[in-house]
Amino acid sequence: MQTQKITAHIPITLLHEAQVATGKGITETIKIALTHLAHAAAYEALRKMRGKVAFSINLENLREDR
Repeated sequence: MQTQKITAHIPITLLHEAQVATGKGITETIKIALTHLAHAAAYEALRKMRGKVAFSINLENLREDR
């Protein structure tokens, strides 16, 4: 994975709260936040598809396999 060094002006309280939430350092906290943001778009696209995809799976048959 390639990396890029950046300079960013981030409110100190926001950064501190994020670090407390992750229990990680600055770099790792920012990586986690960016990953969540990137995934949010994919989750939103999936949510928009809810109810529009027809499955040919019988849930009762799947439950019997347990």
